[in-house]
Amino acid sequence: MRPIGFNKRTMKLAEEKLDEHHLDQKEVKDVVVRFAGDSGDGMQLTGANFTQSTALYGNDLSTFPDFPAEIRAPIGSTFGVSAFQIYFGTEDITTAGDAWDVLVAMNPAALVTNIDNLIEGGLLIVDSGAFTAKNLNKAKYQSNPLEDGSLGAFRVLSIDIHKAVLAAVEPFNLGHTAALRCKNMWTLGLVMWLFDRDLRTTIENIGTKFSKSPDIADANIAAMKAGHAYGETAELPAGIHVYIVPKAKVAPGTYRNVTGTTALAWGLIAGSELADIDLLFASYPITPASNLLHELTNRKEFRINTFQAEDEIAAVCAAIGASFAGSLGVTSSAGPGIALKAEGIALAAATELPLVIVNTQRGGPSTGLPTKTEQSDLNMAVFGRHGDTPIPVIAAATPIDCFDVAIEAVRLATKYMTPVMLLSDGYLANAAEPWKIPDPDTLTPFPVKYHTEKAGFNPSLRNDVTLARVWAKPGTAGLEHRIGGIERNFETGDISYDPDNHQKMTDLRRAKVARIADDIPLQEVCLGNDSGKIAIVGWGSTFGAIHQAVKRARSEGLDVSHIQVRYICPLPKNLGELLRGFEAVVVPEMNTGQFIRLLRSEYLIDAEGINKVAGQPFKIGEVLAAIHEKNAALESQA
Repeated sequence: MRPIGFNKRTMKLAEEKLDEHHLDQKEVKDVVVRFAGDSGDGMQLTGANFTQSTALYGNDLSTFPDFPAEIRAPIGSTFGVSAFQIYFGTEDITTAGDAWDVLVAMNPAALVTNIDNLIEGGLLIVDSGAFTAKNLNKAKYQSNPLEDGSLGAFRVLSIDIHKAVLAAVEPFNLGHTAALRCKNMWTLGLVMWLFDRDLRTTIENIGTKFSKSPDIADANIAAMKAGHAYGETAELPAGIHVYIVPKAKVAPGTYRNVTGTTALAWGLIAGSELADIDLLFASYPITPASNLLHELTNRKEFRINTFQAEDEIAAVCAAIGASFAGSLGVTSSAGPGIALKAEGIALAAATELPLVIVNTQRGGPSTGLPTKTEQSDLNMAVFGRHGDTPIPVIAAATPIDCFDVAIEAVRLATKYMTPVMLLSDGYLANAAEPWKIPDPDTLTPFPVKYHTEKAGFNPSLRNDVTLARVWAKPGTAGLEHRIGGIERNFETGDISYDPDNHQKMTDLRRAKVARIADDIPLQEVCLGNDSGKIAIVGWGSTFGAIHQAVKRARSEGLDVSHIQVRYICPLPKNLGELLRGFEAVVVPEMNTGQFIRLLRSEYLIDAEGINKVAGQPFKIGEVLAAIHEKNAALESQA
């Protein structure tokens, strides 16, 4: 049996120091921790394991994995920094947080790109072994910040993690390079001690991950335990203490951490079950949408088929073909791929076939910021097709909301025989939060009803309420039919170039989407009153920052409400009336003002925008500052 990090002397020292160190504790209601290092330093794995232990401890949480855009940037470069952020606490957490209470920086590049957001007096943990002259030069440091006094505003815990991890894994004879790969686990062990987390689940995870390489598994476990032991036994600088974050009060039930991508995949699966229909997911890999294909490919025990096409156009056409055959076609991409799919989406609208299009938005234009988040595809989602081609558009607000929104997209697509655009983004796709797994019996079925009546059949027969045309499976005797992209006769479905018919069909397609407004909930206020001084209106992933900002503003006595819009097209029937009940409407967006222009044109209201296009989600403080500014302006006018 190989040693895994602890020996008798270490255990004895730990026992002697335990009571003394646990007296040096600080209870806080919430904490933001950010792990940052080179893209090969394992920060995402470190963050994911810490997140799991935090969820099992009982804190509410939200995460933000921040990936570098380069596939493999030069080691030690600033543009190769990979980071993982987690905000956790005793109350409801809806965003990954603003400034950081604890920053773990594994090299100078990680420090220089992250230090500006560490709070004054915050804890900075650095690997001094990585602060070599070469790495300092890559980060453009003129002197070593660990020695020149520039970090005096922070509590600095400088440890030669390189040296510590080499000593911890020496018995495993891994070699220098392989041994240093364990430094993220050593660091994780230290942070686990810092927040009084249990190591057992992480040990199990490591054993499972490296089950085919037991030496690697044992070395990583040894490194993590050594980091934990260091926190318990070392003479740490004054002010370094264990953080105690009490458990959150949550409703009883079965919980698990899910990312937006996972919740979205499961929502599509649930939608296919509730609709009693097979689903074909056809896509082409693109960041940050690719993981949806990976997740669904691993769920073949359900009524799911997956197809990786040779390009974006082939993917959307394959999905349309599946819908024509009687399954539900689903396709997915990010902004550039959605642009390529535009002709196919218009074909689905013209043929009136159900299709779900998932758009996981990223920074643009073109390749832009492929691993960063943005909300700049709203115009393309609502208007971005040739011809007059309206389709329903809905947006997820949180990672777990992706589950419900995916089900709703399936419902609308199959009920109204139309393409539906589902908007997510890079932040939602990769962020995680605890999800109370719903009881399947509480989900309302909406089984698809195919047309089976042969007498008088033609493909243009319609439902009088929804205006949806019938869905008949091709190849069924007596129900043979053809549909296509050329305009069809309203009565027969045959090709028609008649101008009056084209007007009628264009009006029909528009009316069909408009009628969905009768089938969606009226807009409600998430937090605050139904009328008053200020309404902060959001859509998509701005939810978390807006909600926390409004919550804080209301605790200060300000008259402000939060409205989050899920249905972008058509908009909820009462939204205009609701917005007119406020003196001021402010719309935060991660674009240059796309939704606000839609609201202004639709309701002729004098809304104001807060616009951020930085590849990063909104901070609570940014929205809160806008609330204060607007409130002051209104008071000065009174």
